[in-house]
Amino acid sequence: MKNFIFSFLALLLLPTFMLGQTQAIKGKVVDSSGMGIPGAIIASADARATADADFDGNFTINAKPGDILKISMLGFDSVSVPATAAPMTITLKEAGDTALKEVVVIGYGTRKKIDNTSAVSSIKSEEITKMKVMNASQAIQGKAAGVQVSTSDAPGSTPSVVIRGAGTALGGRNPLYVVDGMPTDNINNINTNDITSYEVLKDASSLAIYGTRGANGVIMITTKAGKGKITVDVESFAGVRSPLKTVKMANADEYVRYSNAAYSNVFPQGRFSANQPYNTDWLDAITRTGSYTQNNIAVSGSSENVKYFFSLGNYEEKGILNGSDYGRTTFRNNNEFKLSEKVKLTQNFSVSTIKNTPMPLSAFTNAYRQSPLVPVRYADGKYGVPFVLNGVVGETGESFNNVGNPVAQLDYTNEQQKSVTLQGGLKLDWDIIKSLKFTSQFNGEYYTYKQYNYVDNVALWLSADPTRTVEKYPLDLNKNTLTRSRDEYFNWNLSNYLTYNKVFAEIHDVEVTAGIEANVQGTREKLTIDRKNVNPNSNYWSLKDVNNVANVTGYKDEALNQRRLASYFARFQYKLMDKYLVTGTVRRDGSSQFNEDNRWGTFPSVGLGWIISKESFLSNVEPINLLKLRGSWGRLGNQNVPLNTQVFTSGVDYPDLGSGTTINSQVDPNLSWEIVEELSGGFDFEMFNSRLKGSFDLYDKNTTNTILNVKPYSTSGITLATPAHVGEVSNKGYEIALRWDDKINDNLSYWVGGNFSHNKNELTSLKNVQLNPIIGGSLGNGQNTKILDNTSVGQPLGSFYMYEYAGVDPTNGQMLYYKADGSKVPQTGLDELKDKKYVGTLLPTSTYGVTLGLTYKNIDFSVDGYGTGGAKVYNGKKAQRFGGENVEASMANGFWTPTNTTSSIPAPSNLTPYASTYYLESADFFRINNITLGYKLPIKENNFISYCRLYVNAINPFITQKFSGFSPDVVSDGKLVEGTQGVELDAYPSLRSFVVGANLKF
Repeated sequence: MKNFIFSFLALLLLPTFMLGQTQAIKGKVVDSSGMGIPGAIIASADARATADADFDGNFTINAKPGDILKISMLGFDSVSVPATAAPMTITLKEAGDTALKEVVVIGYGTRKKIDNTSAVSSIKSEEITKMKVMNASQAIQGKAAGVQVSTSDAPGSTPSVVIRGAGTALGGRNPLYVVDGMPTDNINNINTNDITSYEVLKDASSLAIYGTRGANGVIMITTKAGKGKITVDVESFAGVRSPLKTVKMANADEYVRYSNAAYSNVFPQGRFSANQPYNTDWLDAITRTGSYTQNNIAVSGSSENVKYFFSLGNYEEKGILNGSDYGRTTFRNNNEFKLSEKVKLTQNFSVSTIKNTPMPLSAFTNAYRQSPLVPVRYADGKYGVPFVLNGVVGETGESFNNVGNPVAQLDYTNEQQKSVTLQGGLKLDWDIIKSLKFTSQFNGEYYTYKQYNYVDNVALWLSADPTRTVEKYPLDLNKNTLTRSRDEYFNWNLSNYLTYNKVFAEIHDVEVTAGIEANVQGTREKLTIDRKNVNPNSNYWSLKDVNNVANVTGYKDEALNQRRLASYFARFQYKLMDKYLVTGTVRRDGSSQFNEDNRWGTFPSVGLGWIISKESFLSNVEPINLLKLRGSWGRLGNQNVPLNTQVFTSGVDYPDLGSGTTINSQVDPNLSWEIVEELSGGFDFEMFNSRLKGSFDLYDKNTTNTILNVKPYSTSGITLATPAHVGEVSNKGYEIALRWDDKINDNLSYWVGGNFSHNKNELTSLKNVQLNPIIGGSLGNGQNTKILDNTSVGQPLGSFYMYEYAGVDPTNGQMLYYKADGSKVPQTGLDELKDKKYVGTLLPTSTYGVTLGLTYKNIDFSVDGYGTGGAKVYNGKKAQRFGGENVEASMANGFWTPTNTTSSIPAPSNLTPYASTYYLESADFFRINNITLGYKLPIKENNFISYCRLYVNAINPFITQKFSGFSPDVVSDGKLVEGTQGVELDAYPSLRSFVVGANLKF
């Protein structure tokens, strides 16, 4: 018994004895340039201990001197070294055959970049977080070849992302976002600090796995997971914002001189006297210095069986437009549980709440147009209005323009929007056998939105005329109007798939993925109700008593049907002798949106690759580290297209039969998704010890059944146009990306990189149909700037269509225009059906980005830039004239007069101008997107703070542009053909921002 007790106590004390023999072995893992390698794994088989290197490559592991430590990291050759009592420095070399060992995320899996046969742009998380913006897509502008990102700096706006050109006129053009396996429409709800990888799938080989949703490209986003010891990351920054470019408008004296000349036929003595009492800068009156802040905290770590990540972020912005505020709070929790040696459960969950108080962007246009003679307010506090009496602007008199007071417009705007987005999912990975894994993943997304807009009609009525009083307010008008809106939906996605991976005979590397997927976009209800004469106290702004019809002025209830997608998919990836690559993909989708005969479609693709640098004739060519040739073909689908709708018309009079109801639209039984076929090829290379890296891609992408609205046959009796597959759109282009990374010495390293993309977009053909013209780019004054009809074949989508300006008539100063026969006439001599022409497109033919940076000891510095070429932009605010508005200072000086007949500036006029190339300008620009300067404070070991970096950022500090307006990169309503994209009207100016912030780790 005593021997048993003694033996038992000895066993209990044995670990303590062994622990007493170990000690904290410290060291640092670095690469060949001396930079620390974060995340490197240090393992001691003798001590049965492991550790992860921190952000700077430092590590601490419990082991005995002399124990063998194995250090490994993806992309580097593993090494084994004996532990020493003194601090160690361990250098890892990049894997001998290639530095392209990083993994890229593809649909339903990952792939080593070197083994990938498709065109994928992978953007590191530090590149995204470096630029302090709200949406991650803003941060990738200029960083991925073939990806055009257009942004508006309005608080809470969503960037427009177009990958390898626009292939549809009426369908959706936005890419599909897949966030941790959940397909979604945008990523405004995601904190950029939570992103660990951002991949852009660009060609058919990578996109066909997404079938009917892959035609516009796919952006894969993976959020962070925990690893290593518990770590607390904190970031906080604050910034100020101001317009990047302003437009100098005529001051009071210039306006008087210009307007008196314009009114000379009606007021020979001049309509306005000199020395007016007011000289208002309206842009200054409606704007302020914008500001924004962001605070993030993240806690992450792992144990043997659990990995965890928690983050909380808050973004607050005060826009430059008075009263515009935006706030977003995000919470994320990602966990991974090792249930057994073969089963792993991954859980992710996020919540975002957004509160927005938008202001009407038309205030910018009104500030541009309103006369400087009008004050913001008169001395008695009443709002200024465009009244003139005896040549002097004041509270009484005759109105001389129809522009409202933009300050009053903002003061009486009372709108608020609130939304909540919840996203979450569970993913189960089961290693059935060594080479076979089963994955089941469910993701859900819930969205709810509420909005109100309160209009004080009495106050607006009073502000329009200082002579008005409350007692005179017409009794038949509403005292106020309240609009309440709400929106709600729940979407979910379930995928189940098997992945088989095995190497045969050491030369055949095979991976097969096959599965099924169900995607449901739930029933969506949008309700909007307008009420009048509500209690002005906001506590009573509800939908109560909406059954009282007398108080309801508008009621709109939209119920969007559930949309279901059932899918089968498979992918085969094969690598022979580490040199020859084959990828084959097929997906079959069935959509509930279309009729039974056109519900199913099959989307195949094939990709080939050849790692030439592993061939014997190149393996010993020292400058070449990697040379890989690849090519692909595939078919994709776009299901976000117009659908068949059956329209009935009531009250139709029939001879001898009286009144009745008739069908007034035709239905195309073949209507389905648009189909895109793409042929793509390219090569990747690395040279000079992988200091020079690059890629080149060519592609030919065709949408063979573009949907457009067609007119019915005249004999059918139907009058409404309906959608049909009638067109073909082509996008052809190439992409180049280069980057050089080098190290001067142990303290100094640098990089220089850039990319260039060229794309030609064209409506190549139409079937023998009569299109219903799409008229777009409305200026609100009876003029339009864009068209798509039967004459548009051979033109890019989004083409401008207008009269061509021919200069100034030297005899009278009038604007002249070219007729179809080449003659020059004033606008009264133009024929709208014959004399308009295509004059360019809002789509750029080229985009490019540049980046450079250096690190010196603890200092880092980088500059990023972005530019476009070949596009046009229409100066809509300059062209939207009715009479009596202000003009730009350049127009108000040196204009044509009888004594200045050679001027290129037309004589002053108050005619509504025709849309013409006079207002169409080049959209070419180059902008410095971001300048970053950071300093990493030296931190002593065992300090409470393990890392501290201070930084300053300048975002969009400089731009070179030919456009005379606010911004050549105009998103507007985002509608390519039918909307105002490419027309600067009611547009938010581009902003420059200056930011100060800090990153801390504990």
